[in-house]
Amino acid sequence: MPVPATQSDGVPGRLVQTLLSPWSRLALLVLLLCAAAAAALAYQPQDLLVDGWPSRLTGAGAAALFAAGYGACTAAFVPRPVLNVAAGALFGAQVGTAAAVAGTVLGAGICFGLGRLLGQCALRPLLRGRWLDTADRYLSRHGFRSTLILRLLPGIPFAASNYGAAVSRMRWPAFLAATALGSVPNTAAYTVAGSAATTPTSPAFLVSFGFIAVSGLAGTAYAWCRRGRIRRVVARGPKPGNAEAEQEPAGHTAG
Repeated sequence: MPVPATQSDGVPGRLVQTLLSPWSRLALLVLLLCAAAAAALAYQPQDLLVDGWPSRLTGAGAAALFAAGYGACTAAFVPRPVLNVAAGALFGAQVGTAAAVAGTVLGAGICFGLGRLLGQCALRPLLRGRWLDTADRYLSRHGFRSTLILRLLPGIPFAASNYGAAVSRMRWPAFLAATALGSVPNTAAYTVAGSAATTPTSPAFLVSFGFIAVSGLAGTAYAWCRRGRIRRVVARGPKPGNAEAEQEPAGHTAG
């Protein structure tokens, strides 16, 4: 016969359950994001990467350290274009692009992991509106393709797209692979511009700047052309009979 729990045993248990509840974890996530944003505003870590990088740090070790700092900065909402230009100015076009892409994947993984661990359980029950439900189903079923498109289109907030993907059922491999592949073109354009910033009339700078401008216009045109299709999909809602197929098995969390 089981022994009834005493009051002293029950209070710690209830406290642990409260601390591990979905809304407590979501509150912790919000607190962490606010603290990271406040630290980025107060200390301006991008200035250290741009102007305060020690000259004695060179080679692969310096690029790896920069990528780690890049990832932490993007998780704290520092704009990626600033970091990409800094990577090009510090390491040149090729090594700078590699370091920036590695930092992009690291920062995306940090945001995705935090959102999946601390926010998904609390936010998923709120996905009841047609727009939110459509976005969730598309991200869950077409994770690689949707993330690749988001990375190729400039102007989409990096951290917001990461946390939005974390709330969906998108899996880790698809998210990270699409981030690595889709971030290369625009990242390379900014790093080339940074490497040639001292000679703004050089062909490399002009070509990279032109690519940034053209990709921005192309992204705007793509979003404009797709708006009608998105509205029609939202208006139709989910297809009959697909609701059960899109639900995960009990106790399973997509990675």
